[in-house]
Amino acid sequence: MTQPPEQQPEPSQQPPQPPYGTPQPPPYGAPPPYGYAMQADHPQATTVLILGIVSIVVCGLVGPFAWVMGNRVVGEIDASGGQYGGRSSANAGRIIGMIVTILLGLSLLFVVAVVIIAVIGVSTSSP
Repeated sequence: MTQPPEQQPEPSQQPPQPPYGTPQPPPYGAPPPYGYAMQADHPQATTVLILGIVSIVVCGLVGPFAWVMGNRVVGEIDASGGQYGGRSSANAGRIIGMIVTILLGLSLLFVVAVVIIAVIGVSTSSP
């Protein structure tokens, strides 16, 4: 179906066509083209993510380990020059470890403050 000449866009308004033979990007979800290697995840990226999840669900004492390991793994992934993947998993575990460690520190400060207030209250009420 062609439009009448008065309704067709001017040649300057039409989107440019890629030149013949220009390679098109692969469709979403397609395997990489021949010659491109897939990135292997860092061996400890998933470990950091699991440590972060365990620290928030089961035991908050694991949080600092997730934070420290996450910092190291993300640094190694960045320094690898694209050889390693899994940065998002390691970063998520690292951030969860940060949050749990900060919450652990705040709760420890709260417990110390309650103990100090209790000691002061007991010492001032004693005859």
